[in-house]
Amino acid sequence: MNPPTALARLCEPCAMRLLLIEDDDRIAGPLAEGLGRYGFTVDHVRTGAAGLADTGAAPDLVLLDLGLPDMDGLDVCRSLRARSAVPIIMITARGEEADRIVGLELGADDYLAKPFGVRELIARIRAVTRRAGAPAYAAAGHADVPGTRPSASGAQAVGPLTVNRRTREVHLDGRPVALTPREFDLLAFLAGDPGTVHSRQQIMDTVWDPHFFGPTKTLDAHVAALRRKLGDPGWITTARGVGFRLTVPEDRTGEAGG
Repeated sequence: MNPPTALARLCEPCAMRLLLIEDDDRIAGPLAEGLGRYGFTVDHVRTGAAGLADTGAAPDLVLLDLGLPDMDGLDVCRSLRARSAVPIIMITARGEEADRIVGLELGADDYLAKPFGVRELIARIRAVTRRAGAPAYAAAGHADVPGTRPSASGAQAVGPLTVNRRTREVHLDGRPVALTPREFDLLAFLAGDPGTVHSRQQIMDTVWDPHFFGPTKTLDAHVAALRRKLGDPGWITTARGVGFRLTVPEDRTGEAGG
């Protein structure tokens, strides 16, 4: 039997409890319903104070809007991170790079700008929980990706390559690799499921935007830049006519297991 594709895995039910902190019911309602169809349990609150209240039922992941009526979502993120390592994905209409950087520096694990699709959000939820080593992800029957090692710091290792979504840092053989924000987003997306071929459209929709109308050659340019900075084109291989995948180059495969 052939292994399931990335899209097939995305459609598998996932028994996780999510805390959605979102004041707009027009967004929260359809979002909770959509997530529910994939097996997620969603607890919805409308204010930052309610999100910070100790209800006794700890969520597996927090979906946090920044534009809350009672307090800034960045302050909620700071408070949550001060007391818990729960994964946090910010969902907001604020798309400026400064907001993304501040949110990530405060401890958010990912940042998703509105509007977005439910399937993209689920893919990010699974990538974040996989990188964080969340127990709910393992309990849902998802095995660790071969060749990756999540650590307590949030860093993920693919052979000698380490990608840290929390600090947005990349190291290869222990040495830092300087990437632009978009290059990092592309590498982090591919590293979320090493070895899996991601279609060009999937990459563009997730790393850029579902409504991006620029030339698709921009993806090729970023792939070329990443290959150059990683020092070996074998890190990102091309599936002709489909897309790209992240792999450990053949001469480094002995290092994949640590």
